[in-house]
Amino acid sequence: MRCGRCVRVCPSQIFAREEPGGAIVLHKPENCIVCGHCVAACPAGAIDHECFPPERVHAFDRQALPSPEQLELLLAARRSNRALSQRPVPQEWLDRIVAAADRAPTASNARELGYTLVIDPSLLRQVSEYTLGVFRRLERMLTHPLVRPWLKPLLPRVYRYVPVFVRLRRDYAEGRDRILRGATALLFIHAPKDNRFAAEDANLACQNAALMAESLGVSQIYMGFVLTAVREDRHKRLNRMLGLEERRICAILALGMPEFHYPNYIDRTPAGVRRL
Repeated sequence: MRCGRCVRVCPSQIFAREEPGGAIVLHKPENCIVCGHCVAACPAGAIDHECFPPERVHAFDRQALPSPEQLELLLAARRSNRALSQRPVPQEWLDRIVAAADRAPTASNARELGYTLVIDPSLLRQVSEYTLGVFRRLERMLTHPLVRPWLKPLLPRVYRYVPVFVRLRRDYAEGRDRILRGATALLFIHAPKDNRFAAEDANLACQNAALMAESLGVSQIYMGFVLTAVREDRHKRLNRMLGLEERRICAILALGMPEFHYPNYIDRTPAGVRRL
């Protein structure tokens, strides 16, 4: 057809033509990043790519996609529901959540993210106790009489969390886990240590996972406490616990079946937008 769509969408500029309507030629195909844009954009199936055989290419009707109103409702209704039941998330739902995460874009289509799903109750408890242990060490350091006088004026926001650490530890001792909140699964998203865009890629994947979980009726909670502990722990004990010594944990999502679903959503104060 010589429509030129492949020329316009290829991020590596592998497809080219010298004049409008002219033949499409390949330029340095070894630079292909295997993103699939060319195959996805071609209306005639004219591209034969070894990484995308016909069985991996699927035509679809855009009318079958959620409407803007349906998507807006999903986004408005999504909340970090911490009222979790003891029912486990069905394995097939966990698989769909991970698959959704893996469909997220990555910088240069590097696709170096990995996914570790923890469902073993004893290991989940260890994650909570690990997090509380790191916070306990931070608390001791921040409240040390030789450190506190000169560090607190410099880091007032950090010191706001000292009573939070104390409360988390007390609640856990009384049988209330305020870290995992009773989640029955943890999704760790990780990448090689030298990946420059690991955090960005991981959080795009995490958002995909959260939206899929919401559509399935699964509660999802971003594990900021656990991620903070991982970042503050120079010994990387949790990485060793999970067999991720050579990886960087970049995002963590707790998953569980809710005791109930929220029947309402609330309009938020609109964000200020600068238009330049």
